[in-house]
Amino acid sequence: MRQRFLALCSILDIVASVVCGLAAIVLVSAVLAIVVLRYGFGTGFIELQELAGYAFAVLLVFSVPVCLARDGHVRVEIVSEALGDRYVAWADRVALVLFLIPAFGLIVWAYWPELAYSWQIREGSIETGGLGGLFLVKTALPVAATLTILQGIAAVLRPRPARELLG
Repeated sequence: MRQRFLALCSILDIVASVVCGLAAIVLVSAVLAIVVLRYGFGTGFIELQELAGYAFAVLLVFSVPVCLARDGHVRVEIVSEALGDRYVAWADRVALVLFLIPAFGLIVWAYWPELAYSWQIREGSIETGGLGGLFLVKTALPVAATLTILQGIAAVLRPRPARELLG
């Protein structure tokens, strides 16, 4: 069961990484097109500006679970250097269980009514002539928060190298 869960989390990490990559490509392309249109042709394109904003939002929220899956999160190294690898391994596990999971669970729980309403009205842009589908972008936050929780659980369950455990 544990191995299947870790395999599922690996697949979800790949999916989140692909989403991040696509969002980054869209973001860079949209910003480049905005700059060329504005300074090269003296015109604006509101849909393109909103597309860049949507892509940035998706990139930002999906980067969190991707970073966590690669053990790239920030630690306070001042304390952990003095206490060794075993302390860091256990401190990470305690922090993931006591802080990460409840905090991101709260994000999903508290945001749910807003997301449900957004889907109910099929929320679009507040700008005249802007892009529709804002409700889809808003869905990225609870999805990414759920992925972060799953990656946190996977980090706790994932076997650690012997040097970290024996410290």
